[in-house]
Amino acid sequence: MNYKLKPAMSLSRQAFIAAFSVAAWLFSAPALCVPAGTSAERGDAAFLLARDAFRNGERVRLGRQLDALQEHPLRPWAEYWALRLRLDDGDDSGVADYLSRHPGAYLAEKLRGDWLRVLGKKGDWQSFQRELPALALPDAEVNCYAAQASRTPEAVRTLWTSGQDLPQACEMVVDQLVAAGGLTAEEVWQRVRRFFEAKRVGAARSAAAYLPASEGFDGRGLESIAQGPARYLDKLPAGFAAKRGGRETALFAVQRLARNDPQDAARRWMRIEARFTAEERAYAWGHLAWQAALRHQPEALAWYENASATRLSEEQMAWRVRAALRVHDWSAVRRAIAAMPPTLSAQPDWTYWQARALVAGGRAEEARALYSKLGGQPNFYGNLADEELGRTIDVPPLAPAPSAEELALATANQGFQRALALFRVDMRIEGVREWVWSLRGMDDRALLAAAELARHNEIWDRAINTADRTQAQHNYNLRYIAPFSDQVRPKADELALNNGWVYGLMRQESRFIMNAKSSVGAKGLMQLMPATAKWVAKKINMVHFHPARVTEMDTNVTLGTHYMKMVLTSLDNHPVLASAAYNAGPGRARRWRAERPLEGAIYAETIPFTETRDYVKKVMSNAVYYNTLFSGRPQSLKGTLGVIGARGQGETGVEQLP
Repeated sequence: MNYKLKPAMSLSRQAFIAAFSVAAWLFSAPALCVPAGTSAERGDAAFLLARDAFRNGERVRLGRQLDALQEHPLRPWAEYWALRLRLDDGDDSGVADYLSRHPGAYLAEKLRGDWLRVLGKKGDWQSFQRELPALALPDAEVNCYAAQASRTPEAVRTLWTSGQDLPQACEMVVDQLVAAGGLTAEEVWQRVRRFFEAKRVGAARSAAAYLPASEGFDGRGLESIAQGPARYLDKLPAGFAAKRGGRETALFAVQRLARNDPQDAARRWMRIEARFTAEERAYAWGHLAWQAALRHQPEALAWYENASATRLSEEQMAWRVRAALRVHDWSAVRRAIAAMPPTLSAQPDWTYWQARALVAGGRAEEARALYSKLGGQPNFYGNLADEELGRTIDVPPLAPAPSAEELALATANQGFQRALALFRVDMRIEGVREWVWSLRGMDDRALLAAAELARHNEIWDRAINTADRTQAQHNYNLRYIAPFSDQVRPKADELALNNGWVYGLMRQESRFIMNAKSSVGAKGLMQLMPATAKWVAKKINMVHFHPARVTEMDTNVTLGTHYMKMVLTSLDNHPVLASAAYNAGPGRARRWRAERPLEGAIYAETIPFTETRDYVKKVMSNAVYYNTLFSGRPQSLKGTLGVIGARGQGETGVEQLP
């Protein structure tokens, strides 16, 4: 494909103008954050003591720290904690005053939600209904109290059918709905099934409590069945199929067995399926097909054909498309997407693949209309659609730099001030919530100023997130920010790694948060697992390595780039495979290959792990934008994705890599 090249100086000139404008403001504007001097440090120390007092329920000690926070930007947090302790005692004095002093603030929303839950628990419906309209984002618990207050139990139906957990406040409303005949046995069974699918046996049993006795389900022995589904299916109780409860228990066993061995589950299922209704048979086949598709097994598509009499979950529908993509059955792709509800089929991934299927069927004009819906969107499928339309992937024109006035407004924003102070005391989760809440309703100019404020304070993830939100005016130097260039790029160059790919991976791994730590223990800019870091350090003979050094920038980047090089070399030098390996392990990345060459986009789309699938798509799209910015020339995502060779091609030592 031919690409229209943009002069290399174009981007650098825009960047120079933007940098000059911002630099001029930096010399003339007020301070961008609370200084790290003695006064600020004392205030931070008092604030952290206040937090500890709140956590321990020490009201008097918290009050003393409040006195020391008179001018500190985080005093509203300490005040909030003091009011929360009062609310826990049923005392709402001071709440209304706080809300009036902090209108529209994140903490005001948080406190109002707390207050509404207290009012709902007490049954003070008059006060509850007075305060409810001012709450911007009510949660499930508040919504259930609202249903109690308005005496409209039907309002809980959406929560019930969603499959999400229902707080205690909802139980009374569900009871009322059942008593009024507003919840059918079928709706209860659908909820039970969703919990079974999610491996939440206890939640399924709780939902089943709303079934009438005539359904014949008591929920006993489910844990035992979950541990030994094959054993249960081999010794089904006599007469198990007489009532739905018995049949659903057997379906649960089939479902659990399919998670480990879909073929074995299918064999056992075929022995007994004649004793089930048409819908139940279809439900079982839908689950078997889904599990087979997750494992890239050839039976998946045929098994999906047996599931036409049931309503598939969105995840099952998605994997029906992926099973068809895996074998290049474009007609099956088209049918599977056409069978989706409109809200699902309209999502970018399925819009793109439907367009591809239409092209394969000779319907190019219809496909072009779908590509046009995606074109221009700065994401994986928007990039691919643009290339199908013959457009280059480039960054939009650089918006004018924020003016001194715009930056001053961002600096003066109290929500941002609190967020920056929270980041400073390592309360990142709370800081992110304050920051995101403060972005509500901002136009592009305000967003760009806020992103620049975050960049100046080296809160890289907020700079990215904020710049990502603009609609018409953009700064891709902030969306795809590249900090630590002096440390990262020489290491990438030394190992002959593509700089755009390295930065694209780091952006996705940590958003450049130095001390980032994942829920599974990965650490630092490049999110290294301790065992992997130790293994790589030994392989490259890193002297004086200690696990505590993994979050140090130089150590982390050295180990991370070397590991990238190792997985890249071991997996056919293909960045898609290496990205999947970096996230999910080299062995899995290898197993996900096909017996024949596979388009890189299809490989990425059919990765079984949701996290890894999204990760690979984002890393590869990130890499294209970084390479565009670094080179000043448009790039090709399709070319970068390329073709994944057949399993075993170009593989060396995959089994030895951690």
